Amino acid sequence: MSQHPLATNDLEVPALDRLVFLLPGWLNSDPDHWQSEWQRRHGDTRVEQNDWEWPRRGDWMARLDEVLQQEARLNERPALLVAHSLGCQLVAAWADHSAHTRRVAGALLVAPPDTEREDTPPQLHNWRPIRRPRLPFPSIVVASSDDPFCRPERAAGMAADWGAEFVLAGALGHLNAASGLGAWPEGRAMLRRLAD
Repeated sequence: MSQHPLATNDLEVPALDRLVFLLPGWLNSDPDHWQSEWQRRHGDTRVEQNDWEWPRRGDWMARLDEVLQQEARLNERPALLVAHSLGCQLVAAWADHSAHTRRVAGALLVAPPDTEREDTPPQLHNWRPIRRPRLPFPSIVVASSDDPFCRPERAAGMAADWGAEFVLAGALGHLNAASGLGAWPEGRAMLRRLAD
C-alpha cells in the first residue's frame, strides 16, 4: 500500500500513447468530475451506458465488451481503463466474464463502492456479490480514507483480491467532483505507470 497527496494540479504528465476508456459510475460523471476533465483535456473516450439511473450489471458488461471489440487498434495496442465508483465493479465483473480481456493493458480503479453494504441503494442491488477474481491485467485501486460508500479496509480487500496495487488517498470523500481534484494529474501519473 502507498499513500499519495492527490489534490494538486501542478504536475505535468506526458501524453499517453494508448487509447483510454473512461468508465463512470452510477449516474455518470458530471462536467466538474476529473473524468470529464480528462475527456476534454486528453481526448479520452467515455463509455456511454444506456441506463445510468438503474444500472444492470449484465448490460454494462455487454456494453464494455462491445466498445472494446469495435476498436480495431486494440488488436495491436491494448487500451487502458479508467473507472470511477461503480465503474470499478464493472471492470471486475467484465474481466471475470469476457473473452476479450487481452484488449486491456491495465486499469485505474478509483473509489470502488461497497455494493454489499446494507445501506446500498436498491438500484445497485444487482451488483452483488462483488466479483473478486484476480484481474488479468495490471491495476491500481485508489481509495479515500473517508469515502462514504466504502471503508478503506474494504477497498483494500478488493484490491488484494483483484491483484491490484492499493493507494490510500487522504480524506477526499468519494474522489469525485466534490473532492476538488480538478484535472487530477496525480491520477494521470498513476495511469502513466500502468501504460509503461
